[in-house]
Amino acid sequence: MLTVERLADGEVSPYLVDELRPGDELELRGPIGGYFVWEEAYGGPLLLVAGGSGVVPLRAILRQWAAGERTAPVRMLYSARSLDEVIYRQELALVSSENAEVELTLTRAWPDGWDGHRGRVDRDMLGRFAFPAEHRPAVYVCGPTGFVESVAEALVELGHEPLRIRTERFGPTGT
Repeated sequence: MLTVERLADGEVSPYLVDELRPGDELELRGPIGGYFVWEEAYGGPLLLVAGGSGVVPLRAILRQWAAGERTAPVRMLYSARSLDEVIYRQELALVSSENAEVELTLTRAWPDGWDGHRGRVDRDMLGRFAFPAEHRPAVYVCGPTGFVESVAEALVELGHEPLRIRTERFGPTGT
């Protein structure tokens, strides 16, 4: 399954979203970088922190968790600009009703009556939502580079083991 966020100034996403049709063939190369998967054998609680379209690989991890024995408690904190920009909103709501804790935080716009989190993910928010460091959660963080770096740094400041924090980031190259 492929999820594409259309970026108006993107090099590839406008073609994939606007031009590609069912039956068209693509050649894909595997991921470049580290191993960003979760397996139930890793044990411990599972903490997922997503920024924007960084939810895509974390959704795959949630699906794997949901298809398994669900022995590890799971929490996901997902930051998006607005409720309209929450990718997989219905699926995440369903998973949340299946013993996973999924929390949204909106950073730019809130619907009338929104009583959820507001603002960027920061140390205080992580301190309230993340599993305590002594529980040794397996942590996965994915999003724009600045988001990933600030979340990982905050988690380490909260006592989480750096080797238990896996990150995947995206954004402009050369910055």
